[in-house]
Amino acid sequence: MLDAKLLINAKDVDATGSAVFERRSPISDHVVTVASAATVADARHAANVAASAFPAWSEASPSFRRDILMKAAEKLLDMQSAFCEAMYDELGATREWAEFNVTVAQNIFIEAASMTNAVTGEVVPSSRPGSFSMAYRQPVGVCLGIAPWNAPVILGVRAIAMALACGNTVLLKGSELCPRTHRLIGEVLQDAGLPAGVLNVILNAPPEAERIVHALIEHPAVRRINFTGSTRVGRQIAEKAARHLKRCLLELGGKAPLIVLDDADIDEAVKAAAFGAFMNQGQICMSTERIILHEAIADGFVTKFVERARGIIAGDTRSQQFPLGPVINEFAAARIRALISDAVAKGAQVLCGGDMHGNFLDATVLDRVTPAMRIYEEESFGPIVSLLRCGSDDEAVTIANASEYGLSSAVFSRDIGRALSIAKRIESGICHINGATVADEPQMPFGGVKASGYGRFGGSSALDEFTELRWISIETGPSAYPI
Repeated sequence: MLDAKLLINAKDVDATGSAVFERRSPISDHVVTVASAATVADARHAANVAASAFPAWSEASPSFRRDILMKAAEKLLDMQSAFCEAMYDELGATREWAEFNVTVAQNIFIEAASMTNAVTGEVVPSSRPGSFSMAYRQPVGVCLGIAPWNAPVILGVRAIAMALACGNTVLLKGSELCPRTHRLIGEVLQDAGLPAGVLNVILNAPPEAERIVHALIEHPAVRRINFTGSTRVGRQIAEKAARHLKRCLLELGGKAPLIVLDDADIDEAVKAAAFGAFMNQGQICMSTERIILHEAIADGFVTKFVERARGIIAGDTRSQQFPLGPVINEFAAARIRALISDAVAKGAQVLCGGDMHGNFLDATVLDRVTPAMRIYEEESFGPIVSLLRCGSDDEAVTIANASEYGLSSAVFSRDIGRALSIAKRIESGICHINGATVADEPQMPFGGVKASGYGRFGGSSALDEFTELRWISIETGPSAYPI
């Protein structure tokens, strides 16, 4: 059992009244972390500290910010073992998933470091004689990053890295399900030499989450909010932010389709589908939840896919014998059981998996899924994938778009022109041709459409999210005014 305290002004801080909450292992149900439980007053204090640190940090040179972010990338790798231990304890994560989190997060820091010199502007020709005008980007102030538990290091670092690179100070609100993991990110940046107050980490007990988030959105120093998580919570955050006319970057739920056309390389499609559907127990926003098969190749694909899925077993990941760990908690397990039961009651066939043991579920494949079933529309966020059939390219697109979500997607075909035509018609922020729906590179424009959110993380696309574009003009001669 380890402690996780608040990080405010570069100090480990107890919550008001020394309040704490516990995080239990989804494998053993033992308490693995005791974390400080911030109050609204603690959150407001952290925002004030971030606001006080903003003037100096916003004026720091790009090279100074770059050096700190590069050092953070090094420190993150140095602390890989601590992150792996925390992710196993709090999430039941496999070592492979934890190490992948550290590697991708390290690259996010490196990419953000490279962008410190990209916060530029342009000269805009003025129609007025003797007037010089610029479009100029500058930091906005305090940014609130709300990170989820499912890819905690990747998404925790993503919530703060570009904001810091652009010269903003940051509040990271860690997840109640992995407080120690998210608190370690603060330690990484402290060790990298980040000045006091530039990053502050807030942890809170689950019942206080809404009040803490709303208090931070309302705080006058907070100018930008980014959130990765469920569409349900994302809507609440967007509504609250809208009342205060504050911009949000929202990356929300998904129900990614993977289309396999009749000329596809079936073996490659099977590999990509299995990875996309079952990696991290399907608890990834980009997870393949629907496989749309052209009738001509459907039976052959299903045979190979089910054979592969049968070997993807869930168990205690400490032994490194199991490719899957537990789903996050008993509530997720109950929801997944209900989705499977509903589908089976309405005629779906379970081709493999389907039986939960505690919080564990082996890779599960459902065939003959129809719109009458809850799982046709609802995000499962578990190691379950639905098989659907189509008779044409147009029907495949129609099925793919029959969802409120639009984050990631994929198309498999040997005819790249045909696949590209379909990719353009799919309503999603991301589409991969002959690749898995689960993919991430820090420099890419990452985000969704429809109920999967709006705005983009990644590279130059994120500059607009974390800077203010201003018009500055300089009059170089006498002016004439009508009055």
